[in-house]
Amino acid sequence: MATPPSPIIRCLLLLLVAFPSHPRATAAEGPAPLSSSPFDAALAKLQARIGYAFRAPDLLRRAMTHASYSRENGRALAVLGLTAAQSAAALGALTADNDAAASAVSRRASEAASETACAAAGTHVGIPAIVRVASRTSASAAPVVCGALRALIGAVAVDANSTDAAVEVFWRLHVLTAAAAAAAM
Repeated sequence: MATPPSPIIRCLLLLLVAFPSHPRATAAEGPAPLSSSPFDAALAKLQARIGYAFRAPDLLRRAMTHASYSRENGRALAVLGLTAAQSAAALGALTADNDAAASAVSRRASEAASETACAAAGTHVGIPAIVRVASRTSASAAPVVCGALRALIGAVAVDANSTDAAVEVFWRLHVLTAAAAAAAM
């Protein structure tokens, strides 16, 4: 049984769901269509890579937009994504050892959601080639890639109206990145 989201996550979800940038597709309608721009084609490939199809593609567009590029960006989604990633890692630590010390759980959450791990996972799924940034901002800089990946995780949570879906995507990316790193050794 999933634990209920914290009050902060509930507040962020409520704000993002209450004020979407455009109407959502219903489940019966399926995923909302993307236009045929290169950016939208890249977003479609990203959805395939992460194993999640957005019902509201504007959330994914927002997640893949850096603050240097537009005022409509993924910053708020990144807050939710970071919290979901830390919660997933802490839950994983406690599931593996329900007697784990608080310091061990905290360390596991920090490591799994760290900028280094986050940027590696984001690079692995191709975020540097997708994220929209201003001309003087490097799309491959670790803070940019990590912010976009965290925003992606947050966008999944809002799109699914559930942190469970975000946690699934987070772990999928975490495992894929670890496997790719092990194969490269």
